[in-house]
Amino acid sequence: MAARYGSCLPMTVQLLQAVQLSWSPSLRVTRAGGDCESVLRRPASEMVDRPLEVVLGTTAEKVRALDALAREDRRAVEFLPGTFGAQDPVPLRLALGLEAGEASAVVLDLRALLQDAPPVQLSGLASQLSHELRNPLSSVKMAVQTLARNTGLSERDQRRLTIANREVRTLERMLWLLSEYARDSTPTLEPHAARTLLEEAAAVVAPELAERQVEVRVTESAEVPRVRMEPGRLRPVLAQVLLNVAMGQAAGTQVPVTIHPGPPGRVRVVLEDTAGTLSEEERGSLFVPFESSLARGAGLSLAALRRVMVHQGGDVSAEAGPHGGTVFTLTFTV
Repeated sequence: MAARYGSCLPMTVQLLQAVQLSWSPSLRVTRAGGDCESVLRRPASEMVDRPLEVVLGTTAEKVRALDALAREDRRAVEFLPGTFGAQDPVPLRLALGLEAGEASAVVLDLRALLQDAPPVQLSGLASQLSHELRNPLSSVKMAVQTLARNTGLSERDQRRLTIANREVRTLERMLWLLSEYARDSTPTLEPHAARTLLEEAAAVVAPELAERQVEVRVTESAEVPRVRMEPGRLRPVLAQVLLNVAMGQAAGTQVPVTIHPGPPGRVRVVLEDTAGTLSEEERGSLFVPFESSLARGAGLSLAALRRVMVHQGGDVSAEAGPHGGTVFTLTFTV
């Protein structure tokens, strides 16, 4: 039997760490795709034509019940502990139905799904807080900008207004970070050029970059395809990360960013923070809110970036640079 596995998966699988399985009436897997190794502990190539009970780490009786629910095509949801070797059982969530006439399931590892999600209470509080603060902050911003147009102010007062305007912009970005970290709604993904996203993000913090005399220099490989994203949600988060990196650089230097094709169906954006040293102790907590010293005073930015990237079908990772510093790699889906 020819193996059927690949990246042409439903949106649910693209957005989350998940697997899609299809199987025959004899309960043998006919198709496997997605993050098979993370969720079901083996590559997709080793799942095709295997008994469904073996792939899911459960009993023959249970898979017969799952098959019956899938063929009803009511999009039923079932939970089961998958047992894979000597490891502890993995809590799995299965969304069952028919896909191209075959019984199918989208399988999620609940531990991975919940690991980086903020509690429901935090999500609601963050959303409400962001909404409530934006209106008074907008009023303060308008007042500061109106005062700044007064040509009769002293040089000292002008400097004070410049600082006030800068801090207002910082608060605006922090509210965006808080809002995006807490948001759980499904993004609207559209093809977009990665280079355009970076240029737009740099433009958001252009005044701060100019004050620090730091330039974001983008280098792009030839024939990089467009990637799927919701730029309106990703742009302000990426802007804050660019600014955090720039804050550690010396005046007159550059923040190098390269864009190049990754594995099939992926594009990678590599951001170099030459001044940020990633220690072994910090590697595990780098994307935990307010845990990273690389955040340079904005401890939600890296956590929010990972959360938005994962929700949009991508990811972000970090490693120590070959010549010091830290290298961030953003992976987008095509």
